[in-house]
Amino acid sequence: MNPIGKFINKVRTGAEKAIDRTQDAVGNAVDNVKDAAAAGGRKVGQFVDGFENAVTGTARGVGNVVGGAARGVQEFFGGGNQPDRVHDGKLVGAGGETFPPGTPLSDIPGVTPANNPNPESTVLYVNGILTSKDAQYDSLQAIAEATGSRVIGIHNATEGMGADLAQCVKDKLDKGTNPAVDTLADALYTEIKAGRDVHLMAHSQGGLISSRALNDVYNRLRIEDGMSKQDAQALMGKINVETFGAAATTYPDGPNYVHYVNRGDPVPAMFGLGPVPDAWNPIADGGKGSKLHQFNEFHLNPFDGHKFEDVYLKRRVPFEQAREGNFNQ
Repeated sequence: MNPIGKFINKVRTGAEKAIDRTQDAVGNAVDNVKDAAAAGGRKVGQFVDGFENAVTGTARGVGNVVGGAARGVQEFFGGGNQPDRVHDGKLVGAGGETFPPGTPLSDIPGVTPANNPNPESTVLYVNGILTSKDAQYDSLQAIAEATGSRVIGIHNATEGMGADLAQCVKDKLDKGTNPAVDTLADALYTEIKAGRDVHLMAHSQGGLISSRALNDVYNRLRIEDGMSKQDAQALMGKINVETFGAAATTYPDGPNYVHYVNRGDPVPAMFGLGPVPDAWNPIADGGKGSKLHQFNEFHLNPFDGHKFEDVYLKRRVPFEQAREGNFNQ
C-alpha cells in the first residue's frame, strides 16, 4: 500500500471512534482551522499550530481516548516532529546532498545512471506529496536510469497529509508561498535567460508546482523584462516538460509538454487534466501543442495507480518520441 493509503487507514482505525465521541468538542477546533485557511495569507504551519493547540486543549479534559484522537488529528495536520521541512525548496543532488535555492545547476553534482557517470543531458524533477527527501532521491536515481540523464531534484517537502493537501489547495489558487515553486521558477528563468534548454519532470503535486512556477516565469518575462507575449512564449519554448499523474488543470503556452495520465489514478482524474480532458473538464488545458498519453492501469487501492516509479515511469517513452505522439514502447 502506498503512503497515502497507509496513512488514511492509520488515522481511520486509530481515531475514528474517539473522534465520533467528541465530535462537538473537536468541531470548534476544526472550524477554527477552516476559518484560518479561508482567510488566506497565512502559512499552513500557522493554522496547523493553532489547530494543534485547540485540539490539545480540548482533549486534556476528556480522557486518554480523546487524547489518542487528538494525536491522530495532529499527525494528519503535520503536528509534532517534521524533519523534512528543513529541505523544503532545496536542490537535491548525488547521494541525497542538498543545496540552497539559487545554486547554479552546473555546480550541483547530479544523480547519474550507474553505467554513465557523465551524461550530456540534465533533468529537473519535482516530487509530489508525502515524499521525504530520501524518498525523492530514490526517484532521482530511477529517473537517471530510465532517461540516461543527470538528474537534480527540487524538493517539495512533506509536513503531513493535511498540511500537504492544504498546500495543494493554495497552489491551485496561486496563493501563499511555496518554496519549491520559488526555487523552480528561479532555476527555469535563469537557465532560459542564459540561452540554455531545460528538461523538467514532475509527479502529482509536483505538476501543480511546475504549472505555478511556469506561470511565474512567464509573468516575469512579460512584466520585469518587458517581453511581448509572443517573445515570452518563444523563449519558454526552451523548456521541455513531462508530467505524471499531475494535479494541475492548466499550463501556460510556450513550453513543450508531454502529460501522462492513468485513467485509474484519482489524482489527475479529480484535480488534473482528467480521464477525458475536453469532455470531463472543459477548462483543462495542457498547454498549446501538448501531447497527452492516457492509459488504463487500475488497482483495488486506487492510489496504487498513482505511484511514480511503479506505474508512470514504466510507461514513459523518450521525450522526442512522445512529442511525435508515439507512445509505443
